[in-house]
Amino acid sequence: MQRRKRNTIIFFVIAALWLVFDRVTKGYFDSAYTQGQTITESILGIFRFVLVHNTGAAWGIFNESTFLLGVSSAVVCAVILLAFVIVAKRINLAEALGLALVFAGGIGNGVDRFVSGYVVDFIEFTFINFPVFNIADMGVTCGFVIFVIGMLAHKHPESKTESETATPDDAERFV
Repeated sequence: MQRRKRNTIIFFVIAALWLVFDRVTKGYFDSAYTQGQTITESILGIFRFVLVHNTGAAWGIFNESTFLLGVSSAVVCAVILLAFVIVAKRINLAEALGLALVFAGGIGNGVDRFVSGYVVDFIEFTFINFPVFNIADMGVTCGFVIFVIGMLAHKHPESKTESETATPDDAERFV
């Protein structure tokens, strides 16, 4: 299968699935529980579920900046989509997967900001002081890490050294 076609399928299928997963979980928690409600006690001492309506970003920065953060998400997602279209035939599977997760996470939180005026967060680590987050946030974070790993593992043809691309005639120049 052609690389561009494979990457395009991966990008859109993963982005759609992750976005649906995000929307379904947020919809469930936001409709079944009330803001601030602790839903579970700590699970395995790692995390618990608690419903939070976040009008800012992580750790309370940019509080009450929902619209501006929504616009920022939309711009970043548009840039990711444009970049993907341009580089789809040159990136590897990990890079396509990473971009899809970041894109889906940005869309998921952006939809929350524009539709509800807040982001629905519901996963809270109990072993460290960390902001409450959601599936979209996991997509952005994990997607970024996967993308960077893919970039580090990927050897673009343009990045070959001169000795790797040298022809036999070129070898005579270095003798």
